[in-house]
Amino acid sequence: MINQKAGTLYFIPVTMGEDNITKVLPFEVINIAQQLNEFIVENEKTARHFLSVIKHRKPIRELVLKPLNEHTSDKELPALLSSLLTGKDVGLMSEAGCPGIADPGAKLAALAHQKGIRVAPLVGPSSILLSLMASGLNGQRFTFLGYLPTDKTARIHQLKEIEKRSKLQETQLFIETPYRNQHMLEDILSTCHGETRLCIACNISCSDEFIVTKRVKEWKAQALPDLHKKPTVFLLLA
Repeated sequence: MINQKAGTLYFIPVTMGEDNITKVLPFEVINIAQQLNEFIVENEKTARHFLSVIKHRKPIRELVLKPLNEHTSDKELPALLSSLLTGKDVGLMSEAGCPGIADPGAKLAALAHQKGIRVAPLVGPSSILLSLMASGLNGQRFTFLGYLPTDKTARIHQLKEIEKRSKLQETQLFIETPYRNQHMLEDILSTCHGETRLCIACNISCSDEFIVTKRVKEWKAQALPDLHKKPTVFLLLA
């Protein structure tokens, strides 16, 4: 049951680059963000920059920004919703892309539902869905796995399991910390079968966007793209 006295928690997508605000975000999303005075954010510096770029109607220093990141404990979550329970609308923003997907926003959304607070997702770029759309791989059955293990032995083992699962015609999507992307790519190419299809989707929705699908043996036969420190989604289908 929705609490009619509570405000709305808007999940506000942000761009994944700095040069494409109007190309990627609908006017209505920008308009809603410009009207909010309080935000729950993954990264305060990134959030302030985004709000400045969209020309928020208030001075940025007057806005309330509350952090929600991997260091936020579950016991801290109720305080983040306090303004909503008094009737104020609040925006939630990830560092990039859509909040609630592969970030701490999901826990806050779950708590908001428990308290009867309306959660309103706004339209914007999701690297996961955009990469799947453009990959040419199976878009009817897919699994997003998040981050793979940092330990090389464990990562190689999981890559083998992922490839095996993809043989059921289920596209497997996963990501890596940007500075380890090149190592991930090398591990994929050294582990997976030559006929397995690999899509590399890098800097999605940015001016230098790179989304290419080839078989592993074809990737190994050419110069590899430079993925260092560039947000990248990897997709596998055997």
